[in-house]
Amino acid sequence: MASYRYERDIDPKDIAPRKERQYTRKERWANWWDYNLKWVIIIGIAVAFVAYNFIGQYFFVTKPDYNVAVVAPYYLPEDTVNALQDALAAYGEDRNGDGKVVVTLNVYTLDYSDTETQTESAAYLTMAGTTKLATDVQGGLSSVFLLWDPAGFEESTGSLRYLDGTLPAADSDEDWWNMVYKWDDCPVLAGLDLGDYGPDTTQSRSGSSQEYMSQFYVGMRGAWNSGTADNLAGGEEFWQKLTEGAASTAAPEG
Repeated sequence: MASYRYERDIDPKDIAPRKERQYTRKERWANWWDYNLKWVIIIGIAVAFVAYNFIGQYFFVTKPDYNVAVVAPYYLPEDTVNALQDALAAYGEDRNGDGKVVVTLNVYTLDYSDTETQTESAAYLTMAGTTKLATDVQGGLSSVFLLWDPAGFEESTGSLRYLDGTLPAADSDEDWWNMVYKWDDCPVLAGLDLGDYGPDTTQSRSGSSQEYMSQFYVGMRGAWNSGTADNLAGGEEFWQKLTEGAASTAAPEG
């Protein structure tokens, strides 16, 4: 029970309920920002990141009109890649309506030779290159293939068609030489002005890009279903222009 002294000293003002303060709109907004500013910043950064990637992907990233795959046991010189992309674009059309013709070289570094004789670094490149190439082949990305080892490529992927446009039987890789031209078999390719290449981040040599590419074969991706055919749309006309006047000298012995 409270003492008399305690009750006597109580001021009625002290026990009267305090009147709730009415904040102005400006003060309410200030309090809200104090408590939620960090979440606004986090959400804003997330939205900006998504918007940046969306806009960059659909508006600022150049979309190729044609994809050409290069499969070799080593990297192509950067100068050769750039020269090839520019030179091949002269034989294509603006298929996506962006006002320019763009050819993208998709370079896959892998070696089809006996893996037991490969160095550890070469085996790693082959594994990584095989994974990337499988995505290309399964998705029907590239229509034209520039191949260092067409026999190994066809045995591994079975994705090339014959030079007359027909498709080989399932799992047929025994006559790969009927599916490719040598680079020098094609007057258009052998006549490209590709200039020279110099040392870069992947190799230390210099030389003629045309001479470098003369070691390759060129083949066309086959389409066994309508989905692949749709993905490769436009590739047939491109292939015909690149191989115009070609006569194959490819043979089993390479």
